[in-house]
Amino acid sequence: MCNPKVDDLSMMTYLSQFPNAKLKPGAPVRPRTNPARVRAYGPGIEPTGNSVGAPARFTVETFSAGRGTVEVIILNPKGAQEPCEVVFNNDRNLTYSCCYTPTMEGKYRVIVKFASKEIPKSPFEVSVEGAAGDASKCSAAGPGLEKTGVMATRKTFFEVFTKGAGKGNVEVSIVDPHGHKDTVKPSITAKTEETFYVEYTPKESGVHTVNVLFAGKPIPKSPFTVNVAPPPPAVEPKKCYATGRGIQPKGVRVKDHADFKVHTKDAGKGELKVQVVGPGGIDEPCKVKKLDDNTYECVYIPQKIGIYVVNITFSGQHISKSPFKVEVGPLKKSNIRAYGPGLEGGTCGMPADFVVETNGETGALGFSIEGPSQAKIDCKDNGDGSADVTYWPTAPGEYAVHILCDEEDIPNSPYMAQIQPQTDLYDASKVTAYGPGLEKDGVVANSWAEFTVDTRKAGRAPLKITCYDKDYKEVEVQVVDNKDGTYSCRYMPKKFVKHTIFVVFGGCNIPNSPYRVYVKEPSNPSKVKVYGPGVSKGVKTFEKTHFIVDCKEAGPGDVAIALTDEKG
Repeated sequence: MCNPKVDDLSMMTYLSQFPNAKLKPGAPVRPRTNPARVRAYGPGIEPTGNSVGAPARFTVETFSAGRGTVEVIILNPKGAQEPCEVVFNNDRNLTYSCCYTPTMEGKYRVIVKFASKEIPKSPFEVSVEGAAGDASKCSAAGPGLEKTGVMATRKTFFEVFTKGAGKGNVEVSIVDPHGHKDTVKPSITAKTEETFYVEYTPKESGVHTVNVLFAGKPIPKSPFTVNVAPPPPAVEPKKCYATGRGIQPKGVRVKDHADFKVHTKDAGKGELKVQVVGPGGIDEPCKVKKLDDNTYECVYIPQKIGIYVVNITFSGQHISKSPFKVEVGPLKKSNIRAYGPGLEGGTCGMPADFVVETNGETGALGFSIEGPSQAKIDCKDNGDGSADVTYWPTAPGEYAVHILCDEEDIPNSPYMAQIQPQTDLYDASKVTAYGPGLEKDGVVANSWAEFTVDTRKAGRAPLKITCYDKDYKEVEVQVVDNKDGTYSCRYMPKKFVKHTIFVVFGGCNIPNSPYRVYVKEPSNPSKVKVYGPGVSKGVKTFEKTHFIVDCKEAGPGDVAIALTDEKG
């Protein structure tokens, strides 16, 4: 002990007991440096999208690469090196934030090294275009930027609009209440060249700061302050769901009444809010009407072609599958008409039927069924411009029935059908209907046409009978319940055209339905006129004569002539 500051109580000598020990093969050792496990990502190293004068940012992640330092070399098109700021974030993934600002157009080379060795994909080739765009011409809107309404653990979104702003990248960073930039990672998707869709999910409640940059500079009103609220207890918005045509991805057209319903049963008490965002981030008016304690009816009328986003929130949180993206097509006129019970509902395991009338319009008809199950589709061409279509749903729920002409939805398509669970309480296939009112021929206008429906072998279920004329106007059908399982029915057609009659039991067509009845004009023999020498005085025996029968005002019918002598 030659050092006077060290006494005999503070000095310890270590003598190895195993001076000849060697490391066993395969034994764990301190991790080695591995540049191959380093990855870099971000717009600053993308092949396109960077502009002169706009900061180009990217991130280097070294979490699983061992110990080492990050080195970034930026070479401009002339081969000269340009400065790059590299900042270690000291976060869980051991990331480095890198930023350089291109000074000229052309091909840049970004070389990234870790522990003096290049990482995978380095060098990165970056094409830098002309001067950066003008961030002051950009705007952003959406629920994800509102001061209130965003909930922790619930996905939200907003859109960034860059029309007229020139070239540049959209960048978004979100700072959580603790000042961390890496806990909330936004997802940016380009909807069009000038519209960007941004989604993010805050992990906790508190004040979040949303920074939106274009070409490296903040857009107007950025940064946005968002007060993220905690999820309210005892409310389960995900138990809410929406049904209807107005939230289907395709089929809605400009000026349509796009309707849908929101069902809140078992979700608890909360406030329902519906927001429809049209092209360009403009809010589209939407009427909401409360039908009962658990059902709301909503209607909006799109005014422009484009993508609409329907946000439905309950107690401040999105309901199941919200937001809904709806592609609104141009206004379209068509002579094709579709009608029948299968466009409204049906029962699992039973055929769901409807009729399509082309009315002389040419084009390739097509059909698709979207819903909880796959559904087999059959189409029967009647040879008169109409087709009987049948599909077989195998699971209950809402089905979207698309009727297409040349691969485009006809007006009012898709039709929303509510399919009920399979039941043994009734069987529509055991219902019969008969009578002159259902015969193809024999029915005349302005006279009662009668028929009977017999449900005695089919069980108990609602009976619905509808009659349509050629112009798809409903003709009233009077139905009398005979209280013995049979029903006496009658209708009075007014036009001399084809009428289509549906007999529906428990939401399903009965056998042979629909019935097509060709209504004729009634005959009126009193308006038949007979004249000529053959019916006048002076007719002689064995001499040819003639007379005329005029039926122009008497309606349809056959003419029968009988000659009798004086003896009858």
